[in-house]
Amino acid sequence: MIEMRNVLKTKLNKKGFTLAELLVVVAIIAILVAVSIPIFTGKLNEARKNTDIANVRAAKAAAVTEYLNDETQTNKYYNADQGTMVVDIASAKKDGKGYNQTDQTGGVNKGEGVVMIEITPGSDATKPTVTAKWVK
Repeated sequence: MIEMRNVLKTKLNKKGFTLAELLVVVAIIAILVAVSIPIFTGKLNEARKNTDIANVRAAKAAAVTEYLNDETQTNKYYNADQGTMVVDIASAKKDGKGYNQTDQTGGVNKGEGVVMIEITPGSDATKPTVTAKWVK
């Protein structure tokens, strides 16, 4: 009976993890990190691309709104950093801090953060044509 108590006492006093258990945990965490990094970078590029699409859409809407008020100026510039229309490209580049724009392959370009909107007036029967492109 006393011997059984000593065995139970030594098992209950055992604290901590063995080196093998710690190595298994570290290996599992390393595998999870190695799998999650490519997924994270893919989602980050997708978010950048969607942000660019939203900025172009906002630039078109802002340019058309200004065009409806003043139909003489057909080239408009939109500062994506600040989310505002600007008078000319020089002031837009001066105010912009730079913005990550995605290229066609999904890579990232460091640009000026300016979207140029060209509005081609239509005839009475057709609507004006609005095109947008990033300016570097």
